Amino acid sequence: MKIFKFFIIIIFFISYNINLNAYSIQIVVKVQNKIITNLDIDSERKYLLFLNPKLQELNNERINQIAKNSLITEIIKNDELSKYYNFDKSENIANLVEKNFLKRKGIKDKTVFVQILNNKGLIYDTIKKKFLVESLWNQLIFNKYSNSIRINEKQLRQDLVKQYKNKNKKYEYNLSEIFFTENVNEEIGETLKRIEKSIQEIGFENTANIFSISSTSKNGGMIGWVNELQISNKIGKKVLGLNNQEVSEPIKMAEGYLIIKLNDKKEFKQEINIENQLRKLIENEKNRQLNTFSIIFFKRLKKNIQINEI
Repeated sequence: MKIFKFFIIIIFFISYNINLNAYSIQIVVKVQNKIITNLDIDSERKYLLFLNPKLQELNNERINQIAKNSLITEIIKNDELSKYYNFDKSENIANLVEKNFLKRKGIKDKTVFVQILNNKGLIYDTIKKKFLVESLWNQLIFNKYSNSIRINEKQLRQDLVKQYKNKNKKYEYNLSEIFFTENVNEEIGETLKRIEKSIQEIGFENTANIFSISSTSKNGGMIGWVNELQISNKIGKKVLGLNNQEVSEPIKMAEGYLIIKLNDKKEFKQEINIENQLRKLIENEKNRQLNTFSIIFFKRLKKNIQINEI
């Protein structure tokens, strides 16, 4: 009997050590004085897969790399935001972002959301903090650069009226995007070849996660439904020539290159109010310019950050 108990104890310790090694914490990256561990990356993987389930089509190494880059970005933003905001006093902003997110995802309420996160091994408070960081980052960019936004409202109105009068049928488009800039270490043609090859091999959404520097990248580049009067003429002309599930050629923008995917389209049958559409078009243009300022500002911050991979 004593021998039997002895073997039970030995088996227990062997099993314990195996499990301990399986869940051992390892530092993967140091960002200034912050660390990212393998457990952090595992949690971020789950979060990104929740936002874009198609990521599971990639191999583990590629998903881990995306998760690691996402966490590095979050740490850099978080550190900068702490200079301007008190996170504990920003509860109302976090609640608003969460409400909009649930509506966009078609999730009934917070209780259902928490249950979904639990089922996926995610912690509600952690996800809400991510929402808050992104929201405060957008607020910071607006505060810094809103006076630098330049919009020719008169020209937009003229284009809108012309576009409205020249078409009998109006359409709404469900769009996704990949936005990228030139790489100083690579010709733009080579960058484009890599992106096009990636789209063919792993799909548009996963490619957006890897290459796009737009805020939509975590959601696989998803923009969602917009009617054609809310799209600039330059982009609208490219979208008009696409069939469902087709991808546009790169569109040269002032700040980089844009690739658009048409997911779906439907006829827009509601009566159109030009003034309402103009306001939405102006808002979209403001957001586009602010996104550009955000990219520039973040790149500037990252240049001064010490990042060491272990």
